[in-house]
Amino acid sequence: MIWTLVVLPVVLMLLGYPIFLVLLAASAATMALTMHLPLLALQQYLFSSVNAYTLLALPFFIFAGELMDRGGIASRLMDLMRASMGRVPGKVPLTAISGGAVFGAITGVGAASVATVSKVMLPSLREDKYDDAYSAGLLVSVGAVGVILPPSIPMIVYAAAADQSIPRLYAAGIVPGLLIVGLLALHALWVGRRTRSGSEDALSLGHFLHALKRGVWAAGVPLVIIGGIYGGVFSPTEAAGVACLYAFAVSCLVMRELTLADLLAAARVTVSFTSQIMIVIACAGVFSWLITVNQVSGQLVALIQQMALPTWVLLIALNILLLIVGCLIDPLSAILLLTPLLLPIITAVGIDPVHFGIIMTVNLAIGLFTPPFGINIFVMQVVSGMPLRTIYRGILPFALIYLVALLLITYVPEISNAGVAILIGK
Repeated sequence: MIWTLVVLPVVLMLLGYPIFLVLLAASAATMALTMHLPLLALQQYLFSSVNAYTLLALPFFIFAGELMDRGGIASRLMDLMRASMGRVPGKVPLTAISGGAVFGAITGVGAASVATVSKVMLPSLREDKYDDAYSAGLLVSVGAVGVILPPSIPMIVYAAAADQSIPRLYAAGIVPGLLIVGLLALHALWVGRRTRSGSEDALSLGHFLHALKRGVWAAGVPLVIIGGIYGGVFSPTEAAGVACLYAFAVSCLVMRELTLADLLAAARVTVSFTSQIMIVIACAGVFSWLITVNQVSGQLVALIQQMALPTWVLLIALNILLLIVGCLIDPLSAILLLTPLLLPIITAVGIDPVHFGIIMTVNLAIGLFTPPFGINIFVMQVVSGMPLRTIYRGILPFALIYLVALLLITYVPEISNAGVAILIGK
């Protein structure tokens, strides 16, 4: 079984096979060669893995993000934020940070946030004399905040894999996400003060009111989603559906920027992306079931307990593991692959699974914009046309900011618990 559950997946990943084929091949080989189960069982577990109500939120949030991007909601949100800042050093980077955080949080997809925000903000950053390396590093790192702030798609997947509450995970992600946004904003203020950019115009009431008039309906999207969930109006899955309806109504009927071609393109992208996620979830579900029934997790827990590692050392080791995996595998695949292995370990030493979900999400968010396979990097390259070496050069300071935040989030669990205590109450 070691050959089929451990060696075979590692070899296939080194050969460059897609993660869903790696998991499917390992599962099929284990069931056929070591457990002697009929392959009909494989088919049954593939379908049962995606038969979860919470997973319905995935295509809805993806579709809502596409509608917002194509319907002008994202650009109007960023115009409103820029108009509200006035004479602040680094106003353009601050607009990119706040706009990227809001749009990324609404869509829950880091790559979509990078693509949208870069199209709007990169020309402004260049006009303000910020070099390409800094601009690229800022935009790819801001895109990663969207998977930490609710509603986050990786958190939905973690909730399904770890059998945790989505509202609790969302609440736990608010303060860590705002912490990272705050650290990024402090860095932008420092850089803006040093460069003395030319965009530090005084706040214009007329300009602000014009931006508010254009963006007031766009600003209602996060209020509808977050307010509806924690106001008890609807569940996270229902919130995703409401977000689609709201984004469609605002883009099509109010702003009138969404065409039939845009609607069809948004639907096409949603179907494609959802199918990619679901096939990984299906294959990972079978793999996780095999790990559980063969007591692999139990053996790992026993090994950790025999080593008698202090909790803080274990957390360092888990962070290092997650950072490495995040640089090599996309967040959703990493969550589905590692959660069944790591969850019994962290519960055995008394770590809250919700807190660990935030730790895992932040680690994998860092992997979105770090070499060699950070998806945000490649999206940035396509959107901007910059060479990879320029993008890599700008990433380092922002990766360090995320690592500082990660240490705080890991060893000060109150940061994650604060949002739960305020919004959930227990």
